[in-house]
Amino acid sequence: MTLKKTLTWAAGVFIVWFVAFRPDAAAKVVRSIGGLIGALGTGFGDFFTRLIG
Repeated sequence: MTLKKTLTWAAGVFIVWFVAFRPDAAAKVVRSIGGLIGALGTGFGDFFTRLIG
């Protein structure tokens, strides 16, 4: 098994374990990532709006 494949499987197992045994923490992580993506989208949208307008 290659290193990449091993690390991919390990990451998948960790995510399943994290969600199964720490659902509150997993929800906070997902919520934080969603907030970050939303903030990035807002920032890029504001930039292009000001660039064009």
